[in-house]
Order: sequence, then structure tokens, then C-alpha cells
Amino acid sequence: MLMRHGRSLEAAEAAVPETRTFTGNRGLEIEEGLIFEIGRPENTGVDLDEPAPFEHRLGSLERQEPSGLPGLSEPETMRHYVRLSRMNYAIDAGIYPLGSCTMKHNPRLNEAMARLSGFADIHPLQPQASVQGALELIAELARWLMVLTGMDAVAMSPRAGAHGEACGMMAIKAAIAAKGEERTRKIVLVPESAHGTNPASAAGAGFEVRPVPARADGTLDPAAVQERLGPDVAAIMLTNPNTCGLFEKDIVEIAALIHEAGAYFYCDGANFNAIMGKTRPGDLGVDAMHINLHKTFSTPHGGGGPGAGPVVLSPRLAAYAPVPFLCREEGGLRLVEQQSEAPGAFGRIAAFHGQMGMFVRAYAYMLSHGADGLRQAAEDAVLNANYVRAGLRDLMSEPFGDRPCMHEVLFDGAWLKPTGLTALDFAKAMIDEGFHPMTIYFPLVAHGAMLIEPTESESKASLDLFIAALRHLAFAARRGETERFAGAPYQAPRERLDETRAARNPILKWTKPGHLKAAHEGRPRAATPFTIT
Repeated sequence: MLMRHGRSLEAAEAAVPETRTFTGNRGLEIEEGLIFEIGRPENTGVDLDEPAPFEHRLGSLERQEPSGLPGLSEPETMRHYVRLSRMNYAIDAGIYPLGSCTMKHNPRLNEAMARLSGFADIHPLQPQASVQGALELIAELARWLMVLTGMDAVAMSPRAGAHGEACGMMAIKAAIAAKGEERTRKIVLVPESAHGTNPASAAGAGFEVRPVPARADGTLDPAAVQERLGPDVAAIMLTNPNTCGLFEKDIVEIAALIHEAGAYFYCDGANFNAIMGKTRPGDLGVDAMHINLHKTFSTPHGGGGPGAGPVVLSPRLAAYAPVPFLCREEGGLRLVEQQSEAPGAFGRIAAFHGQMGMFVRAYAYMLSHGADGLRQAAEDAVLNANYVRAGLRDLMSEPFGDRPCMHEVLFDGAWLKPTGLTALDFAKAMIDEGFHPMTIYFPLVAHGAMLIEPTESESKASLDLFIAALRHLAFAARRGETERFAGAPYQAPRERLDETRAARNPILKWTKPGHLKAAHEGRPRAATPFTIT
């Protein structure tokens, strides 16, 4: 039984009545409206003199009516965004167990390095001679990526994972065209256990997607691949470890079959966090693989700008890498930007290396860990996932049998069937316990999937509390406490949304409500706004 201040949590909860406060606030949890509701268009936070008469140069583009933007003072603005930030969840607040997303801690050292003026204040149109330090960092990061993956080349310009997938597929398309097979090789095989962006990237590159089912143990059967191979197959896009949290044990045999058929092997590297320093994809037969720097090397998701999804390439595809790429010459490093200098390149996928800050963060992470530290990070990620699995597997069902996982553990909804609850109900109840839910309903090969990835950042104490909370909820579900789940979350700033209705009938524009009651619709917890009479 969990205790707080000398009494059980159950007793503490029973002692506190459910009350509606005058302000709608709950202690330090402050109710906050939309910025349009608290601001006034006729006011501004800064006093500005009326401008002298002037002629604008906008022509027909001049605004025909006021913008309607709310005016707030600086304290009002700060309080608004600080209050909203307190309603959100973040990796700095607690465990973020999103399966297939690797939400690991972002070391502050990395942030400090990314803010150094020599990296943060440079401009993509500066003379290359004035940014040799930045180019050297990109070159060293590229070298580390090639060493870690056992590949011959790397395209650094893709902005994110899906952008990297597009880059890899375009390199494959260019290689096929160079062999004169672009008219025949139109099929890309995509296993059901692959990431969801894979088929979209293949289709976006002009290929036809052909699915490959997973076998009973959640992995890909070489025989299933072989029976779909032919002169019309251009490539396979395989995620390893796959989205079931399992290592594809037959990957070497699958790669050999693909190459024997004259096709290429694209590996989705989003889960590289599980194998870095342990297995080199190039040794497994992979031809192209993107690496999500935010997943594997701790750069933030988004990061205040572009992400980074470098693509490593085997000797079979290296010549088709896009421009720009770095070339070391006598006077230093130079970005090769013209197609005439790289006749095999499929073109350009990004204008500039606008994700410089992401490169700095990733390289700082690498230097901080060293080769042995990166390997340990992968080992700890796998250890933590299996620790969570061991703590929950007696209560929650595993769709692919009793076997160890990699960096994430997959449960399904079979154990919930007798309770009448769904994975969504369970996930919403986790919010009341102060946890961000795991990924649910993905991968699609597991019905009612619940995919948990704790990452290597979490301590044993953090994982123990997470496991204990989920066990507590699981026992509550088995006891038939359906009301606890059906309306959850109850403790969040907002109650459960009608997600189907919100998706089908979204309200994308705020309009001024006609009266106070309408102004506060959608705020179920807030008290009636005060009035002075």
C-alpha cells in the first residue's frame, strides 16, 4: 500500500472532498483561458505613438479589417504561457513511455554547446571559409555515424526521420534508374511490423507498396519475403528492431535474398537506440538507413527548429547521395553543392544545413558518452524495457509469446477483454496517476496494442513507481472498477474529449462567444466566472 504523510493514499483521497473552487483553480494548478479570452484587441502591452501619415507599399495586400489579436501586458503574457506550460507533460517532469518514440532525457550540456555563438549565430549564406568549425563538427558527426553503422557514406541534410526515408528511397530510385530498370522495378515490400511512415515514403517516391505479414512470433519470415520477390521489386523497407520491440533474427538471410533479386535493403533506423555500439547495420546487409538524432542521440523532439534524420548509405548507394555533402581539400572543408560535381547524386533534398543545433547536440552526446558509453546506453535501454516487461507480464498479456524484448515492450488488449475496458480507458487512467500514457493501438499487428519504451534515462526508482502504478490500475480494472476508467482522466486540466467528434468536426478558429456562459464552454472544471454587482 502506498503511503503519504503517514497515511495511505486511499485514506488521503477519501478525506479530500471533491469541491468546485470560486476561481476554477486547484491550489497551484491555475485555470487559464485562451489568449483571446483574456486579452483585449483594443489594448497593447506597449504604449506606441500614432505614426505620422505615410503611404504603405502593400497595394492590394493591405489588411482590410483589424487583425483581432489580443493585447496583453508583459506580466499577463508571461503568466499565460507559464500557466499553459504547467498543464503540459514533459520529459523533465517524469517518465515519457511512448513506445516507438524514444523520449529520453536531453542533457543540459548539449544545450549549452548548441548555444555557443560559433554554432548558434552563423548563417547558411556565410562564406564557407568563415564557418570551418561548424563544417568540421558536421564532418566528425558524419564520421561517427558511419563508424557506428558500418556504412560508407552519409547524407546529413534530411530534416527528420520521414524526410530521411524519402532521401533513402530517392537514392534507391536513382540507383535503379542508373541500371536502366526504372520501368520494371516498381514494388517496395513493407512488413506489417514496420513504422507507419515507411509505406507513405515509398509511395511518395513513386513506388507501389506491397505488404508482408509478420509470422506468429512478431518477426519477418524469409520465406514470406522470398515468395514476393521478383524482377519488379525495387526494395524492402524493414524496421529493426521492429515496432513489436523485437530484433529481426533473420535479417542477414533476408538481406541476402533481397540482394540476390537485384533489389535494395532500406532499414528504418528509428530504433537504432537499441543496438548502437552492439550491431552495425552495414554488417547485416543494409543499404540505406535513416537515424533519428532526437531518438538515438538525445536532441529534443523539434528542438526549436528543424529536426535531423541523417541517412547512411552502403557502397551500393553511396554515389547517389544528395548534395550538399562535405569534401576535404587542402584549404579545409568545402560543401559540394553543384550537381555537376556529383553526377550520381539524385539532387538536393534541403536548401541548407538549417539543423546545425541538432548536429551540435548529437555530437556533444557522442563525445560525452564515448564508444563504450553509447554501447552501455543501448544495453540499459534494453535492460529497462525488459525490467518493465518482467514487472507487468503476469497481469498484462503479450501478443507474441514469452520472449525478451529489445528497447520497448509490447502488450495487447487481450487481458482487458473480461473487464469491458479498452486500451484507451487504461491510458486515460494513467494520466490521473501523473503519467503520460504509453503508445496505444500501434503497432497495428497487435489488437489493442500498448507499447512501452522507458529508455535508458530512467532510474530503477522511476521504473519501480511506474510499474507499481500500472499494477495498481490493472488490479482495479480486474476488480471491475469501471467508473474509474470510463471517464478518466478526472484529475487533468480537461476531461476526456470526444476524439472522434473532434477529428470529424474540428473547430479551427476561435470566435467571440455571445455571452459569458458560452465563453466558458469546454471548461468543465472551472467555476462560474465571478461578477461584482
